[in-house]
Amino acid sequence: MSDAPTTPTPSAPVARNSRPMSEALLNDKWDRCLSSMLIRSGLGLSFGIVFSVLLFKRRAWPAFVGLGFGAGRSWEECDNSFKHAATFPRDGLRVQRP
Repeated sequence: MSDAPTTPTPSAPVARNSRPMSEALLNDKWDRCLSSMLIRSGLGLSFGIVFSVLLFKRRAWPAFVGLGFGAGRSWEECDNSFKHAATFPRDGLRVQRP
């Protein structure tokens, strides 16, 4: 056993995505929006079904109202995230453009 220091083997270069960075960010936002829409709509629908069974004698309208509330909440959050990407920060700092 030798006490000579071992040199680490060079790792392979990281493969970069060929898409531009802005397109990747936009795709991430859309993915987040769609997953939020599915989750919130499903939760709203399930709460509507539970309230329909427990309180409203198995009527269909509470399930649809819950579905609408979940989808609407998700739509507003998604719309907000896209709108805030186009505005400049207003925290008192000046943004300098090249």
